[in-house]
Amino acid sequence: MTETVDVVIIGAGFSGLYATYQLSKRYKVICFEKGDGVGGTWYWNRYPGARVDIQSVEYSYSFDEDLQQEWQWPEYFSAQPDLERYANHVADRFDLREHIRLSNAVESLRFDEQSDLWDVRTSAGDHVKCRYIIAATGALSIPNEPPWPGREDYEGLIYHTTDWPRGELDLANKRVGLIGTGSTGVQVAPILAQQAKSLTVFQRTPAYSMPSGNRAMDEEHERDWKENYPARREEILNTWGTSIVSYGEKSALECSEEEREEILERAWNSKSAFQMQVAFTDVMTDMEANGIVAEFIRNKIRDVVDDPETAELLCPKTYPVGGKRMCIDNGYYQTFNRDNVSLVDIRSAPIVEFTKTGLRTAQSEYELDVIVMATGFDAVTGSLMNMDVEGIDGIKLADKWKDGPTTYLGYMIAGFPNLLMVHGPMTPGAQAQMITTGEWQVDYLADLIDTMEAEGKTRVDTTPEAEQWWYEETQNVAMHMVHRHADSWYNAKNIEGKKGGFMIYVGGFPRFAELSRKAAENGWQGFNLQ
Repeated sequence: MTETVDVVIIGAGFSGLYATYQLSKRYKVICFEKGDGVGGTWYWNRYPGARVDIQSVEYSYSFDEDLQQEWQWPEYFSAQPDLERYANHVADRFDLREHIRLSNAVESLRFDEQSDLWDVRTSAGDHVKCRYIIAATGALSIPNEPPWPGREDYEGLIYHTTDWPRGELDLANKRVGLIGTGSTGVQVAPILAQQAKSLTVFQRTPAYSMPSGNRAMDEEHERDWKENYPARREEILNTWGTSIVSYGEKSALECSEEEREEILERAWNSKSAFQMQVAFTDVMTDMEANGIVAEFIRNKIRDVVDDPETAELLCPKTYPVGGKRMCIDNGYYQTFNRDNVSLVDIRSAPIVEFTKTGLRTAQSEYELDVIVMATGFDAVTGSLMNMDVEGIDGIKLADKWKDGPTTYLGYMIAGFPNLLMVHGPMTPGAQAQMITTGEWQVDYLADLIDTMEAEGKTRVDTTPEAEQWWYEETQNVAMHMVHRHADSWYNAKNIEGKKGGFMIYVGGFPRFAELSRKAAENGWQGFNLQ
């Protein structure tokens, strides 16, 4: 049986839930979700220590005042179970489940040029035709697992952090290996060290991380936010990363050494990872200024870690602060002072293969009972590229993006009409607080759909010229930022062989929003409504 609806939303994470709420008020909507629960990132990432790195009073929905006032966060930085509970509460509170089909991954999308409708087929056998697709598929949803040989021979247990077992995992008396020291590795390592007989951390690239200072929610702090939410939400939207921080007013190069230390100490203790990046006016644009901040953080690591050799291995030296997303942690560096924890440098001696009993690097062999893969994601493009998406004249999205993604403002792809993206390639993505910016983008796309319907249009597309303009804007902005000096998932260099330039817009959310608004105000410039 074929169903016909107005909008198909792909993904029931925080952006997909809000899109379902917003669009189901006036259109017939189905939301397909491959997981068996809602919450997106906070459904899949259940590893020990999983926690948001933005204060929860900010990292929350703004669309409903009663929800804002009534919901209570138990901690400053919420743990995964509380975020998943919040997502489920929103789905129930606003009757969204009637539109959501769980355990139902979208497998193929094909555009019918005669009817201007998308043909959607799913893993559960659903067949739907719709006018519009809203792809809220998430920037970090397709796990990356390096193809080391011998995996089938390994006799122990392997867990990727996005596929953590749902029940209790008993690690007592287990020798655990953790591969990866990005934001996930930084969060999970202290917990694994406490639970396991031994923990061996395999590090290719060390992370810049700062203490979160997480604690129970202070009633006065919560009350202050709730009394001032309208002004705070407006302030958030006008900040570079859509998170409230204190922007530095001076160059790091203008300050005395004493003044720099004082400013950086305040930033370090601010409990905001963004604060280190804006402590001075030029941290993200000047490598000399950035180097001052980087050395401050390295000295913090050296102060914490007892063994000098281990401390130096944990000090990032090959890329600037903020070139990759900074981490916040709860005792990460202190973990390496434990007798049962060791650090292996796999940049100098890479992992070669799985063995029957563990892992072999170019230098040594390690016997392990459990291997935890915190090896990241096929970021930004992975989820859509994993579907069979076919646009005008039979063009496949996998072919269109084989050398890297192109989009117009991150919302549309030329040749794929009526396919609209939230947090798509070349939006600010994780460089900005994603619930707030997701709401903003959904509202923007809802306005576009409303315009289409009001004017009796059936097709909206963009052009290669508009894509090229946005590609150049995205790359040019990146060339003025320190991001250009780091290999990361921002520029597709976290996965060997993946192609693409900068896939994240690093010019700040206010500029992205301004350029989006200008396009709408100029008759949806760059969007071809037919």
